Amino acid sequence: MSVSVRIPTILRTYTGGAAEVTAEGGTLSEVIESLEKSYPGIAARVLDDQGKLRRFVNVYVNDDDVRFAEGLQTATPDGANVSVIPAVAGGC
Repeated sequence: MSVSVRIPTILRTYTGGAAEVTAEGGTLSEVIESLEKSYPGIAARVLDDQGKLRRFVNVYVNDDDVRFAEGLQTATPDGANVSVIPAVAGGC
């Protein structure tokens, strides 16, 4: 299944500057594997050493936060939009 993945600015060095790329997979885990094949190194920025989503990286499939769904096993139907959003800290 083909999905569209929105890439945050900080990870665009892996995608040659592309803000949106296409990946394959029926689950988020498969989509990340597909991204890693096309853009080596990107998975390590999204997943920790145990293969889980990094604490400060939010991932949405369509408008659903995967942390409140099935995590890496969240379904990614054909045509879905996956958004990778790093957490931002700071302020006054």
